Amino acid sequence: MSTFAASDTPPALPGRAPWGTAPALRAWQQAALEEYFRTEPRDYLAVATPGAGKTTFALRLAAELMGRRVVDRITVVCPTEHLKRQWAESAGRVGIKIDPEFKNAHGRTAKDFVGVAVTYAQVAAHPALHRNRTEDRRTLVIMDEVHHAGDGKSWGDAIRESFDPATRRLALSGTPFRTDINPIPFVTYEEVAGVRRSRADYTYGYGPALADGVVRPVIFLAYAGEMRWRTRAGDEITATLGEPLTQDQMSQAWRAALDPKGEWIQQVIAAADRRLTEVRRGVPDAGGLVIASDHEAARAYAKMIRNVTGAGATVVLSDDPSASRKIKQFSESEDRWMVAVRMVSEGVDIPRLAVGVYATSTSTPLFFAQAVGRFVRARRRGETASVFLPSVPTLMGHAAEMETERDHVLDRPKREDGLDDDLLAEANRRRDNPDVGEELPFETVEASAHFDRVVFDGGEFGMGGAPGSAEEEDFLGIPGLLEPEQVASLLKQRQAEQLAAQRKKGGKAAKQDDRTAAEDLHALRKELNNLVGAWHHRTGQPHGVIHAELRRTCGGPPSAQASTEDVRKRIAKIREWAARPTPRTKD
Repeated sequence: MSTFAASDTPPALPGRAPWGTAPALRAWQQAALEEYFRTEPRDYLAVATPGAGKTTFALRLAAELMGRRVVDRITVVCPTEHLKRQWAESAGRVGIKIDPEFKNAHGRTAKDFVGVAVTYAQVAAHPALHRNRTEDRRTLVIMDEVHHAGDGKSWGDAIRESFDPATRRLALSGTPFRTDINPIPFVTYEEVAGVRRSRADYTYGYGPALADGVVRPVIFLAYAGEMRWRTRAGDEITATLGEPLTQDQMSQAWRAALDPKGEWIQQVIAAADRRLTEVRRGVPDAGGLVIASDHEAARAYAKMIRNVTGAGATVVLSDDPSASRKIKQFSESEDRWMVAVRMVSEGVDIPRLAVGVYATSTSTPLFFAQAVGRFVRARRRGETASVFLPSVPTLMGHAAEMETERDHVLDRPKREDGLDDDLLAEANRRRDNPDVGEELPFETVEASAHFDRVVFDGGEFGMGGAPGSAEEEDFLGIPGLLEPEQVASLLKQRQAEQLAAQRKKGGKAAKQDDRTAAEDLHALRKELNNLVGAWHHRTGQPHGVIHAELRRTCGGPPSAQASTEDVRKRIAKIREWAARPTPRTKD
């Protein structure tokens, strides 16, 4: 027998190992398996960034445990019906027969299946049945996106009751853990400084995966704009997305931007389609995904895509029984665009997705990571992903901290850092209707877009520009096949050219006293990002990690939400680090 059983398991499913990986397993998968069999734990939590190959790792582990006769049966638990079928198809490719059509009402499956795939909701509906099945045979339980096991106390209790007798349990997560304080069953928590934190047995984050060429680098293109809306009282309010606003103003301006009746979303979709055209020069089958908040918006966005491209878009709605078939057909085609309600973000495996439009008002870090995870799955080295965002501080903060790893923390308030971070269920529930509160009278009068900036590896680039302007095209035209270092170099080059052109036009002639507070803050952020870039070259640390350490040391929210004073403190701190003889980012 080889080091691990089922040696024909491909390095990625289906067969999309990136350049430079081993013919059977990626390095992190091999290391995680070796760690597992070194300790032979009953419970094991593997946290790996989307696109890293958690499914391959889990199936290899399952094959080995069955080959060693440690277990006889497999139960895969996942969030959605679509993922049940996706797991079964992946397992079938390596000779493991999983039944994705198992029903609680029947309680049995055909003898030629060695396991079943069920949803968390299915388990919660009949925990006694699933406990009996678990007790009947030596069972390996694979819990995909395990944070769902804590969606509510009743769900957590049901998962614990159902799988407490399991011989082995493997928990998988590809995104930051939930932000509420419901314990997740079978996850270990350790007390650190009086606070209980989840402990993963193996972690493989976005930063290391990017360095290994396992995932794509992500370019975030943020769009601001002028918004005008009418309240129930008939008052018209005007605000600029991308400038400092109150929480209420930001919420309303964001809503106006996503309103299909306005021009903002139309202009952003048109820009995203131009970007997709550029990406397809190097990646001919590259596809795009618009993530919408609700069904009505999804259909409207699909009409916009037809107007822009002359071709229809695949529309996937949460109550559509043919959703799985549509997703599979789109994945295997070369069609340009799919539009889906936001529930499609988690776990959906469409490797050719390379351009996204984040057209939803969901702002939890968990959902954001899940959504971006749809675009990072590398098939070959050099592919880049592009995600278009509203220029909203919360989202900009998430984009700047892509590499920050998060644990599940108990014993603390549900909200932190001022983020709009409701219960995880809100981020993943069915989206048949607009967000809560959106039923209030509201009428978008005007919503126009302009390019604001690019966020990449924690740094900000670009000097803004109107739709179709040379400034915007500088960034929309970045090649779709670049190494991360090449992306950073090209972004710096484009920004330097824009700054030079601005100086040539006399843009620096204005006196400091004439600058607005927003311009001051923008300039300070640029200075901070330049210093972070210099520190990166000196220490080799990723930009996102440096930003996170500055935030930890100096306090305050993420960079995109930080005040002028917050940014000044971070500038002073990084200058203090630079003055030290030995580079380090700890006090």
